[in-house]
Amino acid sequence: MNKHLVLGSMLLLPAATLAQSRYNIVYIMTDDHTAQMMSCYDSSNVQTPNLDRIAKAGVRFTNSYVANSLSGPSRACMLTGKHSHKNGFTNNEHGVFDGSQQTMPKLLQKAGYQTALIGKWHLVSRPTGFDYFSILPEQGNYYNPEFISMEGDTLSEKGYVTNIITDKSIDWLEHKRDRSKPFILFVHHKACHRDWLPELKYLELYEDKTFKVPETFYDDYQGRLAAQTQEMNIAKDMDMAYDVKVYRPGDKSRLSSTYHALVNRLDSADRARYNAFYDKITEDFHARNLTGKALAEYKFQRYMRDYAKVTRSLDDNVGRLLDYLEQTGLADSTLIVYTSDQGFYMGEHGWFDKRFMYEESFRTPLVMQLPKGLQARGDIAELVQNIDYAPTFLDLAGAPIPDDIQGVSLLPLLKGKHPKNWRKSLYYHYYEYPAEHAVKRHYGVLYKNYKLIHFYNDIDSWELYDLKNDPNELHNIYGQEGTEKITRTLRKELLRLQKQYDDPIQKLN
Repeated sequence: MNKHLVLGSMLLLPAATLAQSRYNIVYIMTDDHTAQMMSCYDSSNVQTPNLDRIAKAGVRFTNSYVANSLSGPSRACMLTGKHSHKNGFTNNEHGVFDGSQQTMPKLLQKAGYQTALIGKWHLVSRPTGFDYFSILPEQGNYYNPEFISMEGDTLSEKGYVTNIITDKSIDWLEHKRDRSKPFILFVHHKACHRDWLPELKYLELYEDKTFKVPETFYDDYQGRLAAQTQEMNIAKDMDMAYDVKVYRPGDKSRLSSTYHALVNRLDSADRARYNAFYDKITEDFHARNLTGKALAEYKFQRYMRDYAKVTRSLDDNVGRLLDYLEQTGLADSTLIVYTSDQGFYMGEHGWFDKRFMYEESFRTPLVMQLPKGLQARGDIAELVQNIDYAPTFLDLAGAPIPDDIQGVSLLPLLKGKHPKNWRKSLYYHYYEYPAEHAVKRHYGVLYKNYKLIHFYNDIDSWELYDLKNDPNELHNIYGQEGTEKITRTLRKELLRLQKQYDDPIQKLN
């Protein structure tokens, strides 16, 4: 869009609504991308210059969290501004998102916005509230993926999924949108989801880098019953074919057939290029005859390298989209949001995946490039959660925020304000058990420098952490002498939040 056309259409609005109602929104969300692998949060592992561009041109949230650390439920929280028990999508195993319910895209449509969704959906039902969508079936594929069109057709696309999603996003901006309307574009990447298949041009990238093993890699989970029964340990549970990509003909593992189905999507020339690289990895691995800690750390290094390669392609493509917005003049009138559906474990506690309320998966990166008129810059330390995105976008659009939305608008923070009555605590609830990775159901509260978690269902276990003195959450102090007062305070706050959000679990406490 020509910048003069943007400004011209803005002049049609009353002055009182000019600042808010004509901002565009580009919401970029990745899958399983964690702050430890984003250099504006942690520069020790990888560099992400294009993601960092967003923070440099706006704000970085340093206390950004999710309400349920799992892909589908997190997306439902974002779309509705409500916790999982209210939007009805509590888990991936049995969940189907009720598309007939009130959602933020529908409310923006009513406010005159054009809405588009490109990439990962992962909510089972057909998207509603979008003027345009092109979505990946289920998890989607890294290589030569399919996309489902609004007409219901499933069409194969040639190439790497992160590139294709960006191509489609730019194409919609350039050719498919109604330029007389403000818009919200949801760019939902598959990256950096397991199985971390790299773009072929980056196969060799990071092969000369040895990543630092986290200090909690050999955590023994003492005093944490639920952590002892999980099945997301790199040493024990990471599949040699699917995850590590070490495979010889005839090798069998739980996920080896799935692995082959994914890489067989490559054409013969690309598959030969892929095989030439990972065959060398496989030969080297078997020559080493690794066991014990050496094997665990080998798997960790392979995991980190492939994850980093996938992240590199992601960063490239965020840069492409940012360049387009700047070159067309759209950046001046567009809020650009980058986040992930949750955090992820990069070897902390010996793990991969997410789900737990522990910091690495409870936290999520959140940076925003702000359009003209929003003054905030630098770090924002207030507690925010993914249920806040819906009311923020509505507020920015000048649209009413329904009373049943449970999140709060971040717009005051984006204007550089720091409200004295900002929330002091956050509520979390995870439901998917029994399921992949065997993380027990739990709920909890983050309050000041403390966290209280209750694991329930087939277990009854409480955990309490002093995050100031134990940021790695290694020492469960629940029930220890001297913690009685803070325990009472956190249980009271937990119950208050459960009542505020009308979570029926409160009746069991």
